Amino acid sequence: MKIGYPCINRSIGCSSGRTFRLASYSDERLITTVRENLRCLDAILRFNLASDLLFFRITSDLVPFGSHPVCTAPWEEIFAGEFMALGRFITDHGMRISMHPDQFVIINAKDPEIIGRSVAELRYHARVLDALHLDATAKIQIHVGGVYGDKEAAMERFCREYAHLDESILRRLVVENDDSRYTLADCLRIHDETGIPVLFDFFHHTVNPSGEGVAEAVERSGATWRSPDGILMVDYSTAMPGGRRGRHTESLDAADFAEFLSRTGPADMDIMLEIKDKEKSALAAVGIARHDGRFRRPEEQDPVRA
Repeated sequence: MKIGYPCINRSIGCSSGRTFRLASYSDERLITTVRENLRCLDAILRFNLASDLLFFRITSDLVPFGSHPVCTAPWEEIFAGEFMALGRFITDHGMRISMHPDQFVIINAKDPEIIGRSVAELRYHARVLDALHLDATAKIQIHVGGVYGDKEAAMERFCREYAHLDESILRRLVVENDDSRYTLADCLRIHDETGIPVLFDFFHHTVNPSGEGVAEAVERSGATWRSPDGILMVDYSTAMPGGRRGRHTESLDAADFAEFLSRTGPADMDIMLEIKDKEKSALAAVGIARHDGRFRRPEEQDPVRA
């Protein structure tokens, strides 16, 4: 079990997702920005290692406009050394990485232009993970997409478009249950048709359930991950007290997290805390998980090479 948080570290005073307006794009500006983003990503990973946080979601903004036709700078070539060094650090210390494109990546859209842009975005994410020389346990997670008035047809469209994706994307793509449209049961049906691993989102399951208890949900999701994929990834959060439906909490509820660990044992998983205060809650979760036999410290991790 590894524990982590997404994209932003509020403790170290830098961002790995610095960007700029599309209208001000130039290759020179892109190169300057990517250099700073990679420097900050290195600082975040070193902070995480020192804090026993071995799971991290890299921001989609690492290379601004990386999927846009305007991005002509050969960033993979320019920063090949930096990416390789970061990837070596990740694998040497048994860390795990994921990425999560935004909600505009919809491969079951009816509009072919939306599908085309979505595939371009997925290719960019795969290029980042490939530049890091990470194996297939580094994943790109997406939602199923829209319903468009016919959920069955929309799910069939997802399966059809999935089959046409590049191998570089297929080896990394996973699908997660969302908070309003597609339940865990829906995602498991899509897995049965396509073989795509299912990432279990605990909070989404609480607001958009399909009948499975937490232990069963973890077991069934975990069974969709093959050996090259690594163990199950889980997104964990709870509801904001008094907030609107589906809003994530600001900070970890220690008792709820301890109960989640208790209810899901002995199944192994890597847990991404989708909680507003980022590494603060992740550090609290590590303190709780130390008493769980599934949790492993950095020196206990097995380095994995691509």
